[in-house]
Amino acid sequence: MTWPAPVDKLWRDLEGVRADVLKEVEGLSQAQADWKPGERDWSVGEIVHHLTIAEVATGKLTTKLTREAEAAGTLKPFPADLRELRPIAVDSARRAEAPPVVWPERGKPIATLLADMKAVRERSRQSIDKLGSVDPRPLVFKHFALGDLDLAQWWRLQANHDATHLQQIRDVKASPGFPRA
Repeated sequence: MTWPAPVDKLWRDLEGVRADVLKEVEGLSQAQADWKPGERDWSVGEIVHHLTIAEVATGKLTTKLTREAEAAGTLKPFPADLRELRPIAVDSARRAEAPPVVWPERGKPIATLLADMKAVRERSRQSIDKLGSVDPRPLVFKHFALGDLDLAQWWRLQANHDATHLQQIRDVKASPGFPRA
C-alpha cells in the first residue's frame, strides 16, 4: 500500500528509531540483558519488553478506534490535503511513570524479547496501513498523562517513546558495572 506522505514519514521515523534500538540490543548476552544499574532501574531486557508491550497496546488501540468509528458510520478516508500529522506536546525532560498495563517482566530470554519486538513491528505495519487509509484526527483516545491524542499522535508517541528508551538503554550500557559479556 502506498501511504500518504505524512504517514510514510511517520513509518520511516518509527523504523529508524527501532533500528537504533535493535542495534543497541542485538548481541547482548542474557547477563547483560538482565543487569540493572540500580534496584529501581529497568534492565535492557525490561526496556525491550516494555517497548513491545506499549506497541501492542497502540496496535490494539488502532483496531478499537477504527472499528468503533466504522460501526458508528463516522470513519472517513485520509484527507488528500492533509500534509502534516498533529504534533504531540511533550515535555521531553519530564519523566512519566509507566502505567501497570505496560510494566515489563524481568528475566525473559533476550532472544525471545527481540523476536517478539520484531514480530510486533510486522503487525504494526498493518496498523499503519489502516492509519494511511483513514482520517486520524477524529479518532481520539485519552492518554494517562498527555490527555486526548488522535490516532496519528498515538503512533508519533510510539516513535518518541522508543527514542526516550533508546537513550535509557544506552545509559544502562554505559553504567559502571555493566557486564562485559
